[in-house]
Amino acid sequence: MAATHASLHSWISATRPKTLGASLAPCMIGAAIAWRDSLPVLGLDEVHQFDWRFPLAALAGAALLQVASNFANDLCDAARGADGPTRLGPTRAVASGVITPARMRVAIVLVLVAAAIPSMFLAQSRGAEFAWIGVFGAVAALLYTGGPRPLAYLGLGDLFVFVCFGPLATAGTYAAALGEWRMAPAIMGVVPGALAVALLATNNLRDIDQDRAVGKRTLAVRFGSRFTRLEILACWVVAAVLPIASWLLADAPGGVLAGTTMAIVSVPSVLMVARGDRGASLNAALGGFGLQLYLTGAAVSLGWALT
Repeated sequence: MAATHASLHSWISATRPKTLGASLAPCMIGAAIAWRDSLPVLGLDEVHQFDWRFPLAALAGAALLQVASNFANDLCDAARGADGPTRLGPTRAVASGVITPARMRVAIVLVLVAAAIPSMFLAQSRGAEFAWIGVFGAVAALLYTGGPRPLAYLGLGDLFVFVCFGPLATAGTYAAALGEWRMAPAIMGVVPGALAVALLATNNLRDIDQDRAVGKRTLAVRFGSRFTRLEILACWVVAAVLPIASWLLADAPGGVLAGTTMAIVSVPSVLMVARGDRGASLNAALGGFGLQLYLTGAAVSLGWALT
């Protein structure tokens, strides 16, 4: 019985639940903007039809693709030696031997098959572009740390994370809900996208020495810790300021300012990064940015929908 519990805990841990706000937050924001746009305006009878099945399908697909990416990352980094005994972050399942590589490969396939279901549903209901988005997401999840030239090992991880967990996810969820692509949700997607990059960059800053040793040339390895610290701080500022700019310049509802207030949650993380903390001490900073990502997604979504 204890072994079964330990196994379940290991699989849950391998999904990296503290990071799943990267897929949840942008989908929530895209759905909230779509819901508000579906409401009658000035007594007009013709409005978009909002059906919760479609944004929920987009969220399910995004979350499953992120889990697949996390599983693939666990498997491939272990094979390349990036998660060795000197690892400073949480213990990884494959590298520690808790989950075998064979079982992780099976899990990746099963999760990708599950992710294909909402993708096909949206493709049939909203357009073929959702099938292509699903294919792109699946390939990117595998190539992030897998294949002969992994994205993360080439320093392209930050760009991938920003696009997929930022504008693409918010605009895609909006399009799933209402059947059209618009700029407003894509712009608001910069907020969760920036925070997702701050989370990734903090992880890479913590692991800079270990990544350099195994040839994992993240932006932190390529350009150094000073660049990475500035990148993290810039992402935090962008995520805090964009709701204000959207309210002042783009007629966003005032409730989006709630997203700015969530920046206070990660002030301790920002201070850790700014004062030069290194190594395992940055695990606390990661927790702060992860929490801010969850809370900002909820705050912007509720603020947009209810004001």
